Amino acid sequence: MSVISFGEIGAIIIFFIGVYGVVARRNIMKTVISLGIMEAAIILFFVASGGKDASSAPISGGADAADAVPQALMITAIVIGIAVTAVALTMFIYLYHKYGTTNWEKARKMRGNE
Repeated sequence: MSVISFGEIGAIIIFFIGVYGVVARRNIMKTVISLGIMEAAIILFFVASGGKDASSAPISGGADAADAVPQALMITAIVIGIAVTAVALTMFIYLYHKYGTTNWEKARKMRGNE
């Protein structure tokens, strides 16, 4: 049975801070930022869970090397997260220019009136 590390505990706390930002806020920008916080927490969790105490870099080839698969997958997740954030911000700019608000509820009501 493995013991949960401080990095994993920190990632869980950061993730739920992001969840709070998504649930409690109606501002579109704050929602996009909260999603970025949640993404960073997930990446931190996987990288923290892939390491071992006193492990070396995977490139050294030693027997106590850290697992390289979570690290490679998280590099891919970072790139995908940047693309998703860029698309979300583009949609936000379009929505702001069309409706003149950053509030989800106000934009939904304006959309219903058209």
